[in-house]
Amino acid sequence: MSEIYTVVLLVEQALSGADAAQVRSLHESLEEEVRYHVLLPVEDAAARVEAAMGAVSADTMTAPRMPLDPEAVETVRQESERESSRDLAATLEALRAAGATADGKVVDDEPIHALAAAVAELDGREAIILTRSHVVSEFFHLDWTSRARRKIGVPVLHLLEHENFDEQAGSGEGVTGL
Repeated sequence: MSEIYTVVLLVEQALSGADAAQVRSLHESLEEEVRYHVLLPVEDAAARVEAAMGAVSADTMTAPRMPLDPEAVETVRQESERESSRDLAATLEALRAAGATADGKVVDDEPIHALAAAVAELDGREAIILTRSHVVSEFFHLDWTSRARRKIGVPVLHLLEHENFDEQAGSGEGVTGL
């Protein structure tokens, strides 16, 4: 019986078919059975409500900060969970369409803690983090990839969603950032 090579993916949004095909292409030559476990964090509802309120109150700089409405936070939390579940389902469908064996879950935990726990629990061999570009946080090494490299003991690859390998190599990100 062949050994299972588990890859834990941490994603910010649903993967496209092209993203899934690129991820799958990284492991086509492995002799082991490859399984992907996807983690998709739920966006913080309180932060979303606060950001929306901040955008509204930015016009009135003297307005005092209003307390968050618990019902509004709960409504946004529920919508965030629905969006995350849809994005996870779309990601798993894209990976399976690319020929991968994949499962996953939506996580409420801090993303890097969830990634580290999944790698440990599943005996993950590597982690791949797929994000949009975050120039400022990457510059200060506060991004998920920099934090994951400090926290977990397996190789971590950072790919930019919706960009192919050639596009990523040209910007100094992704596969060239190892």
